[in-house]
Amino acid sequence: YFSGANRNKRSITADLSKPDAQAMVRTLAAKCDVVIENYKVGGLAKYGLDWASLSKTHPALVYCSITGFGQTGPWATRPGYDAIIQGIGGLMSVTGERDDLPGGGPQKVGVAVADLMTGLYATIAILAALAHRDRTGEGQHIDMALLDTQVAMMANVGMNWLASGVVPQRIGNANPNIVPYQTFATADGHLILAVGNDAQFHRMCEVAGCPELATDPRYATNPARVEHRDTLVPLLATRFRQRTLTDWIDALEAAGVPCGPINTLDRTFAEPQAVARGLKVRMPHPTAGAVDLIASPIRLSATPVAYRRAPPLLGEHTDEVLRDVLGLDPARVAALRATGAI
Repeated sequence: YFSGANRNKRSITADLSKPDAQAMVRTLAAKCDVVIENYKVGGLAKYGLDWASLSKTHPALVYCSITGFGQTGPWATRPGYDAIIQGIGGLMSVTGERDDLPGGGPQKVGVAVADLMTGLYATIAILAALAHRDRTGEGQHIDMALLDTQVAMMANVGMNWLASGVVPQRIGNANPNIVPYQTFATADGHLILAVGNDAQFHRMCEVAGCPELATDPRYATNPARVEHRDTLVPLLATRFRQRTLTDWIDALEAAGVPCGPINTLDRTFAEPQAVARGLKVRMPHPTAGAVDLIASPIRLSATPVAYRRAPPLLGEHTDEVLRDVLGLDPARVAALRATGAI
């Protein structure tokens, strides 16, 4: 977790129960454009580090609070955890197989998507607030909640409910509107198939050695395939088990049928495209020698991403920041350390 979130950051430590530490952080905040915090609602007020306190002396500050349920509402004081938010926010209700199938039931997503997406939405909000600050000189408080983000993430599925009143159901790896658009087991792995139109279905049937399915009235068109998926999918599943994953990928790609392997992460990072795009980066580390990290997906033509610092050790840069940012001399830093403020 720590290595995944803290590249290019400097780490300082501060015991906020100590008045000297509170004053130090307030002074740091006064020199910053943005403060981001994820304490419980009101948790920083007792230290004088909440929005109301900091904005009095720094009206241009952009202050972003991230909590489970937001700064308002009856649940504002509840702690928020990604898995709980995935449940409350509806994501688990549409993730997983149907209840009547083996392994059926609600599932959480394999990574903490509510946490991650809230961070991304927070970034967008901060950039918008900075643009406003640049025009007006005014900072503002941003109230980000995991629940709000999770509901927004439901996107077209959420809109389906709002528009129709029909509660969306779990359909596993299938697509409610396109068939076949799902995973299939092969002789030695799993394949994801995305047949987006009838022409692709015809070509897939040729590759699979069952061209008769492409002209069968039950399967010739996508609406017909959706209606008859319960008979078509088992027929295809039997075919896909007869050949290896590589055989299927090569044959289907040659025929212009969209598909891909269900990779484990070792295979993901070994894929030629992942290697060519440099999705793994190696950086020097003060204690590990070197660490492998996941590359940034952002590709900027004029200002490319720079990999400046490996994830820091806890408190690695305390002295450096206090010296370079706050201008404290070694004696003052030593005094703060002696009191336990840092």
